[in-house]
Amino acid sequence: MATRKLMRAIVVSEFGGPSVLQFQSDIPVPNPGLTQVLIRVHACGVNPVETYIRSGAYARKPNLPYTPGTDVAGEVEAVGKHVKTFKAGDRVFTSGTVTGGYAEYTIASEESVHPLPDNLNYKQGAAIGIPYFTAYRALFHKAHSKAGERVLIHGASGGVGVAACQIARAFGMKVLGTAGTCEGLSLALKNGAHQVFNHKEKGYIEKIKEATCGQGVNVIIEMLSNMNLNADLQLLSFGGRVIIVGCRGPIEINPRDTMAKETSIIGVSLFSATKEDRAESSASLFAGMEAGLLSPVIGPEYPLELASQAHEDIISSSGALGKMVLIM
Repeated sequence: MATRKLMRAIVVSEFGGPSVLQFQSDIPVPNPGLTQVLIRVHACGVNPVETYIRSGAYARKPNLPYTPGTDVAGEVEAVGKHVKTFKAGDRVFTSGTVTGGYAEYTIASEESVHPLPDNLNYKQGAAIGIPYFTAYRALFHKAHSKAGERVLIHGASGGVGVAACQIARAFGMKVLGTAGTCEGLSLALKNGAHQVFNHKEKGYIEKIKEATCGQGVNVIIEMLSNMNLNADLQLLSFGGRVIIVGCRGPIEINPRDTMAKETSIIGVSLFSATKEDRAESSASLFAGMEAGLLSPVIGPEYPLELASQAHEDIISSSGALGKMVLIM
């Protein structure tokens, strides 16, 4: 009888802190179903939402045990009988997985697998999924942003922030960004921001108002709403929209702040995207990447066995610089 191939992977058997991310080296390589793709993973993106899911604090909880990770890049190892789009050896990235991406091999449904443009490497491919699909959804499906509008991106040096800067600039918007370090401010400028502001500096809100000549911004992409939402409402123009991408706790606001200028607070969740939404996002993003307008920036890199350290760092880091990835 043939021996089943084994792989290294991270397995979570209970919800809790980073220590529940257990490295194992004897996990059987899964087999693809009829409409599934088996991918040999070269790199996997690490996203803040994965820490919330791991802790048990997120609304959507996977069945235990599970392997985290949705954003992988690698080569197609095998495909199911009914898969028409891909074949063994194809370079791909994913916007979702079935068996988890913190592993040497993963299964993904055909609709969640996308061709990796030739001008991007595997690390960059692992930085596309949640960051770029979230940024696109926030800017267009939720904020309905238009060319010429002023867009403020809080946390412009992180994975979603860099993606939002690049996309907004490519679509003709006036891009303002915030970051907490000199390196972060420089990174935002290099990736599409017209002007940047240090959110750790006193008076930075007034500087943003001055930069808009007192008119405010049309759209705010908000990564830390529990800290910034009150100030965001003061920065909006008439009909402005705050798009909530990230939140780490509650905040009290005065709803009257939305009334005079008829502003909106809108949440965004990539998990709520329809099949049609994802297809549109994929087509637009692929075109932007192929043309060289969109190019993921890689930040900290960790070997698979240090996934728990990556989870600690992505939450405790004082200032994000690019996309965090695991290397297989």
